[in-house]
Amino acid sequence: MIDYRAPIDDLLFALRYAAEAERLPGWDGELAAAVLNEAGRLIDQEIAPLDPIGDTTPARLEGGRVKMAPAFVTAYHAFRDGGWPGLAMEERFGGQGLPHVLASAVSEMLSGACISFQMVLSLGQGAMRTLAVNGSPEQKARWLPGLASGQWLATMCLTEPQAGSDLGLIRSLASPTAASPTAEGGWSIAGSKIFISGGDQDLTGRQLHLVLARTPDMPPGVKGLSLFLCPSEFEDGSRNGVSVLRLEEKMGMHASPTCQMAFDGARAELIGRPGEGLARMFTMMNAERMDVAVQGIGLAEVAGQRARAYAGQRRQGRSGPAGAALINTHADVRRMLLTQMALSLGCRAMAYRTLVELELGERPALVEFLTPVCKAFATDAAVEAAQAAIQVHGGYGYLREYRVEQILRDGRITQIYEGTNGIQGMTVAGRLLRLDGGACAHAFRDHLEESVGFAAAAGLDATAAALERTVDAWDLAVAAMLGQTEIGYTAQALLRLAGLATFGAAWARLEAAAERAPQPARIRVLADFVRRWMLPEAIHLATLCRSGFVAAAGDEVFG
Repeated sequence: MIDYRAPIDDLLFALRYAAEAERLPGWDGELAAAVLNEAGRLIDQEIAPLDPIGDTTPARLEGGRVKMAPAFVTAYHAFRDGGWPGLAMEERFGGQGLPHVLASAVSEMLSGACISFQMVLSLGQGAMRTLAVNGSPEQKARWLPGLASGQWLATMCLTEPQAGSDLGLIRSLASPTAASPTAEGGWSIAGSKIFISGGDQDLTGRQLHLVLARTPDMPPGVKGLSLFLCPSEFEDGSRNGVSVLRLEEKMGMHASPTCQMAFDGARAELIGRPGEGLARMFTMMNAERMDVAVQGIGLAEVAGQRARAYAGQRRQGRSGPAGAALINTHADVRRMLLTQMALSLGCRAMAYRTLVELELGERPALVEFLTPVCKAFATDAAVEAAQAAIQVHGGYGYLREYRVEQILRDGRITQIYEGTNGIQGMTVAGRLLRLDGGACAHAFRDHLEESVGFAAAAGLDATAAALERTVDAWDLAVAAMLGQTEIGYTAQALLRLAGLATFGAAWARLEAAAERAPQPARIRVLADFVRRWMLPEAIHLATLCRSGFVAAAGDEVFG
């Protein structure tokens, strides 16, 4: 079955017309095209062939160190030597100083080509953004050049066996060992962490761990957490007190090492002050949530590519005297193919626009609202697109040979990590509707209204009307949710509705620019499909939100 092919023209179309990336200071459209074309060539040639290798050759633990398939090491060296890790890092730290949204577009292509490879690299990008925002001048000077050059990779060490979504239960303890941090740290960390992506690897052999831990004499719960930098080794090459206890055997992403880690007196340095850990880590957590959204887009894209390729050559069912028909002429198959294309193009448009808004920094309340919405909607889209790819392939979709069942196995975790989609729903329904007097929710509704006005001004009367109905459904749902005390049952419906509304708004911008799209007819057909087939779900979701359902049954039902 085909390898992934980077959809450069679609990426550039979304960046220009949906995200309006030219709003970014110094944006150069010709440079962006050159960068993405070069990245696409590398990814198609060097990274995409890794995907089947990684699925059958998982990372392994030998002598306490992680070993990945040799082809991954070779491909990483080509990626690193091309300067790609530091694409968006400031030039003074060895980067190229290009917009972060370009790095996200590269991340999408990596995810579609081989998400196991992308996942090992992903946290390095998050660590750079975290240090750029929160690090001291000395920490930036010491660590950012190594991350930008790709000589170091990074992890995010939050989860513990007893502390998953509830970080207030973290037990790892950091104790001071010196009056102030030095290059090798003034703190010592003891504890264990689980589900650490890329906790060790032999692409670089060097990891910078960002660790949440408690410090003495701090209050319980999340207010007692601090954030630390903990290198896997020191400048002299000696190893720090960090070890991998085991690798998890997973449903998918076999080549990406997911580690159980032990910190045994590991020397570390504090970022900021004691008790500021969660606030400072949120920079990385939010960056990673958007990166997971981008992962979902890459997976939805490759699912669609493989489904369309198969449907364009598989014949089944009679078509008059011509004999068996290509299955892409059957309405049910076309419905699935249209859904895949609509999801990948629309999620790309909404995520890239959010990333541009994040970089501009002019509408932080809107970005705060859209971040969980994009993460959940795009990862749900990845799973839906993978399911459709399997179904289009019929029985062959259940076979490993056709490489669509792998997309489902690899993509399923995206709905779980970086905050489950259930938690994203509770964030939107329980916190963001009410935060600062509803400032985030008001910013989101303004965004929807802007999209209605945009569609109307572009002469897209049917689309404007469909978006108006979606906004009305949103208003009804929000009013109902604000009146409920138990939102756990309906939060997911509200989150889905927010995602669908954002998706519809993004599609309005794509539709308005259809004549300038790589395939204008495709955009017009998909826009009509979104408007008539997908957006009506908003009314059903609003009905669910208004139901106020709470299970009245006792514990015996769930026992």
